[in-house]
Amino acid sequence: MIEFKNTLCFAKELDKEDKISHYKKLFHFPKHNNKNVLYFTGNSLGLQPKSVRNAMLQELTDWANLGEKGHFNATNPWYFYHKFLKNQTANLVGANTSEVVCMNGLTVNLHLLFLSFYNPNKDKFKILCESKMFPSDRYVLESQVRLHGLNPKDVLIEVCPRPGEFIINEDDILDLIEKNKNELLLVFLEGVNYYTGQFFNLKDISAAAHAVGAYVGYDLAHAVGNVELQLHEWNVDFAAWCSYKYLNSGPGSVAGFFINDTHHNNKDIFKLQGWWGNNEETRFKMKNDFEGSDDVDAWQLSNAPIFSMVSHKVSLDIFDEVGIKQLCEKSKLLTSYLEFIIIQESSQHEVCNLEIITPANKERRGCQLSILTKGAGKELYDYLSQHGVFVDWREPDVIRIAPVPLYNSFEDVFMFGQILKKAISM
Repeated sequence: MIEFKNTLCFAKELDKEDKISHYKKLFHFPKHNNKNVLYFTGNSLGLQPKSVRNAMLQELTDWANLGEKGHFNATNPWYFYHKFLKNQTANLVGANTSEVVCMNGLTVNLHLLFLSFYNPNKDKFKILCESKMFPSDRYVLESQVRLHGLNPKDVLIEVCPRPGEFIINEDDILDLIEKNKNELLLVFLEGVNYYTGQFFNLKDISAAAHAVGAYVGYDLAHAVGNVELQLHEWNVDFAAWCSYKYLNSGPGSVAGFFINDTHHNNKDIFKLQGWWGNNEETRFKMKNDFEGSDDVDAWQLSNAPIFSMVSHKVSLDIFDEVGIKQLCEKSKLLTSYLEFIIIQESSQHEVCNLEIITPANKERRGCQLSILTKGAGKELYDYLSQHGVFVDWREPDVIRIAPVPLYNSFEDVFMFGQILKKAISM
C-alpha cells in the first residue's frame, strides 16, 4: 500500500510511474491566465479530444463532395455508422454487440425503455428508486407512471440514506425488494449516484430483483467510462447512458442504449417503431409492414446523428486503446490521493472541516468525490473557479470533484490541494 505524501515531488513521482499519463496530451484544456485549468468536471462535461476536428472535417468533406451518396459511399458510410460504435461500446459496458446501440439522447432512451419494460397491472405496478436521483430520471418515472393512469405516490418506493448518513445502505435496497416482492414490477437506479458518487452493487441488486419477478434497469450516465461494468453477465434487463461526461463526446452528443439479448424477440415487450429499427436489408423497400431487426437495433427510430457519432467514435477509439481496466486502476489510486489531500488540508482548519460523502470503499465509487462545504458554502466553489479550478457545484452545499484518469494527473491533484489550502485559510 502506497503511503501518500502531500508534496509536489511525490505527485510527480506518481506521474512518472503512470503508464497512461501520455493520454492527457490528446485533449484540449480551457485556459486560465494563459495556463491550462485544473479540470475536475469530467463528470459533467468531458474534455474535447484533439482528433475530433480532423474526424469531423472528414465527414464534412464527404458531405460536400458526395451529398446524399455519402450514405453508402462516404469514407465511413453513414448508413452503417451506428455499427462502427458497437464493438467498442460493448467492451465498455460488458455486453454483446447485439445488445448495444448508440442513438438519441439519454432521457429519450429512458422513455423508450420504460415503454418496453414498464407495463403495470393490478398486481405488479411498483417501482423501486432512489429518493435523490437525477431530476431528469425522476421526471421520466413520474410521467411514465401517469401515462398508465397511476399516481406516483402509489407507485414509487423510494430508498434513502439512513438518518445522519449520506450514502444508501444496500441492505435497505435488498430489504425493500423483498418486502414489496408481490407488487414490485421494476427496480430502477442510477448505476453511480450523481450527487454522492456511490457505485451500487448492480450484480446483487439485479439478482434480487429477478428473484421476485421484477425487471431491473439502470441510468449509467455517471458510470460508463468511470467504473467497470458487466451488464450481460449481471443479467441487467436494460440500461441507458449519455456520452458527454466521462466519454468526452461533446455537449448533447449521442447516447447509449442496452437491452439484454433475452428480450429482443419477446413479442410481449412493446416497442415504438421507426424506420431505422426496420431490418436494414429491407428498409428501402418502403413497406408499410414493420420488419424489425432481430437485435437491439429494432428499438432505433430515426437516422443516425452522424456528426455527434463522429466525436463519440473518436473518444471510443481512445477508450478501446487504453482499456477500462487500466483506467479504473489509475482512477482508484488518483481518487485515493485526492481523498488524502482533501482530508489533510481541510482537517487543519476548524472553521472549514470539509466532509467527503462519497463512499470510502474504492470498489463502491468511481473517480468522483463529493464534499460538503461546511463553513464555506458556495464561496469556496467561487474561489476555486476564480483561481482556475473547474469543479462542480450542486445545491445546497456540495462540491463534486472528478479526477478523471484519462486526462488528470497526480500533479493536478496536488496543485488542487495547494489552492484549496489558500481558499479555506481566507
